[in-house]
Amino acid sequence: MEDYNFSEIEAKWQRYWKEKGTFHTNRVDGKPKYYCLVMFPYPSGELHVGHGRNYILGDALMRWKRKLGFNVMFPIGWDAFGLPAENAALEHNTSPREWTRHNIQRMREQIEAWGVGFDWEREVSTCDPDYYRWTQLIFLWMHEKGLAYRKEASVNWCPKCSTVLANEQVVGGACERCDSEVELKRLEQWFFRITDYAEELLRDAEVLEGWPERVRTMQANWIGRSEGVDIHFKLDDGKTIPCFTTRQDTIFGATYAVISPDHPEIESIVKGRPEEARALEFVKEYAGTTSQRGLEDTEKEGVPTGRYLINPVNDERIPLWIANYVVGEYGTGAIMAVPAHDQRDFEFARKYDLPIRMVISPDGRMKDAAGLEEAYVGAGIMVNSARFDGLENEEGKRKVADWMEETGIGERCVRYKLRDWLISRQRYWGTPIPIIYCDKCGTVPVPEADLPVLLPELEEWKPSGESPLKTLGAFVETTCPACGGAARRETDTMDTFVDSTWYYLRYLDPADGERPWQPADASYWVPVDMYIGGIEHAILHLLYSRFVARVFADLGYLDTREPFANLFTQGMICKNGLKMSKSKGNAVPADDLIERFGTDTVRLYTLFVGPPEKDVEWIDRSVEGCSRFISRLWRAVALVSGFEATGGDPAAGGLSEDELALLRKSHWAIKKVREDIEKRFHFNTAISAVMELVNEMYRLIPEKGSDDLPESTKKVLRFAAESAVQMVSPMTPHVCEEMWQMMGHGTTLLETPLPEHDETFLKTEMVNVVVQVNGKLRGNVSMPAGAGQEAAEKAAAADESIAKWFEGKTVRKVIYVKDKLLNFVIS
Repeated sequence: MEDYNFSEIEAKWQRYWKEKGTFHTNRVDGKPKYYCLVMFPYPSGELHVGHGRNYILGDALMRWKRKLGFNVMFPIGWDAFGLPAENAALEHNTSPREWTRHNIQRMREQIEAWGVGFDWEREVSTCDPDYYRWTQLIFLWMHEKGLAYRKEASVNWCPKCSTVLANEQVVGGACERCDSEVELKRLEQWFFRITDYAEELLRDAEVLEGWPERVRTMQANWIGRSEGVDIHFKLDDGKTIPCFTTRQDTIFGATYAVISPDHPEIESIVKGRPEEARALEFVKEYAGTTSQRGLEDTEKEGVPTGRYLINPVNDERIPLWIANYVVGEYGTGAIMAVPAHDQRDFEFARKYDLPIRMVISPDGRMKDAAGLEEAYVGAGIMVNSARFDGLENEEGKRKVADWMEETGIGERCVRYKLRDWLISRQRYWGTPIPIIYCDKCGTVPVPEADLPVLLPELEEWKPSGESPLKTLGAFVETTCPACGGAARRETDTMDTFVDSTWYYLRYLDPADGERPWQPADASYWVPVDMYIGGIEHAILHLLYSRFVARVFADLGYLDTREPFANLFTQGMICKNGLKMSKSKGNAVPADDLIERFGTDTVRLYTLFVGPPEKDVEWIDRSVEGCSRFISRLWRAVALVSGFEATGGDPAAGGLSEDELALLRKSHWAIKKVREDIEKRFHFNTAISAVMELVNEMYRLIPEKGSDDLPESTKKVLRFAAESAVQMVSPMTPHVCEEMWQMMGHGTTLLETPLPEHDETFLKTEMVNVVVQVNGKLRGNVSMPAGAGQEAAEKAAAADESIAKWFEGKTVRKVIYVKDKLLNFVIS
């Protein structure tokens, strides 16, 4: 056997797994479980090799854990609702339903061709009424608990997508989907009250030890917890305007105050003033346009109100302005401005010639702000601050806050940048919101017995700025479930991220028609043991899912508050330095490579190309190297398959040096592969270890025939071959199952436990190397046998009794006799 027919072998084993239902699993109480999950895909159409990375990673891990004896669940489904599918359907002049159905079928064929062992019996699709029925029930749970509410608010509006976006879906002021500049509108929308869980989400993220620190940091920054003080400033007519600050230590440096264009008191503040017309014109221009994200880049604009606030710490009258850099929905919508110690205030004060007063000095001596070129935001000593002069400002924060609470000037509080989750979408392809509006009864939830509220078929559903469902009278007009009178349905659909917050639970039993999941199943399977997906979901899907899991737990439907115990964020596969994408023209079709090299080669290279958490460059010619490796392993197994199976490890006694070296390499590879996968999740270095083992095997494999090989060599070669096949089988499962069968085994590799290494063969013999300087004995160092010259030189340099002979000298030459002598020629 010089080569193998990968097409026949891969088709054979994929057919075997399907017929046997190999990858379907059920709850087995008392057996250790492993819930392995990859983020389910949007059904976007043709897949390329970049898409395959997380599926192949998950599949290799699933196979590895099965060999370790775990009861593994590895399901798949489709994130089928939302803008990606709807926009693509528009481009192809077909309905979202047909577009989605077609793409799911095509992507399923491609994923199966990769040999990915998903449990297809658990397949879900979020656009299936049997799925979104339960998404609607979850909305009703939220509504009943007071966590779903409707209000008029300034919202992010994408003019191209013709829908609102949650704050998390705006990146750099643009829509994350189409990169269009986002506008702000005032609309009545549905929200989920995620802010009720802000503190818990932040606190618990700190102890998610199985999550990347980068993701935890991103979530913490997005939640944005701030400790500060609400200070009671009074208008010149005595009315209180509270201002939130985290820098109460700078209160004596407040030289003006600013309110947001969205502040509810603006009209009453400016009414009857000479500045009223100009102020209201400014409000009209800027209301609803301030955002807490990216304020540093905002051009500072403002107008005076003609009114003054009284600084409660010194009774100083400071002018009140309206400015576009104050966020109405964060804090109180009003701030005290301390331009000497806040860069935004500094820029505004310079622009409008407002006073700047230094109150935090770097050294306690600098007390005049005249020389400042920018705000001083560092630590320092309080100055120009009355009774607090001379305090370090961090201590001053505490003492000022204490004093404010004692005198009633203000009180400590905590604020968050996190805003409630806006879930309304004015688009067609999504889960209908199960709400009815009745002129008599008001807002009425759809009864659970009437779910699902079906998404109707529409002939015209192009985005117009309003939900296309408004045009369908048969959908809109309904009966109030409370009074039986005429009523109308909510026509907005839900953000697709609502669908994906809980899909990992529906996998537990997607055929259950009684409830979204069975508590007993959730108690066994959840939390997910390993979740694999992109870091781009850090503050969208992952944060939302953590929030919703806590709601389920509070309702008594889930035992855990954290849905994902471990998270792995795989890097991107790039081509020509760019993320692989059809739109960039650098996508490598998976089908073409599979036809040329076989699935196992594509899988092996996908895992071998680099550390899975890093972005890596796909190099077409390197795929051939992985193909050659599989062929070499195949030929080696073909040779040893005729050797008698020993049923255990070869004994070390009586082996030649080359045989013993291969045996040691085998045990080293077993240990190395297990550590790389189980401790570091590095399949690339695990594959390298197996490649080294195969190279070592070929030192003992003769070019022609094997009849004259000693029995000891045959035993060691067979042990090495079985070890190599076992270790690489999760990465290249088809060919490995075939090779395992060739070697006469009656069970499949998935049913065969992983081999264990023997530390006896990993103990390295130590030798004493004599160290000379200019031919004279100066000491000796103990080193592993076979160590190279570089290691020997480092060992000698680390020995003080030897190193002293080099002081002030130059090494001209080094003579090294392995395991015996190291001689330095110096002058």
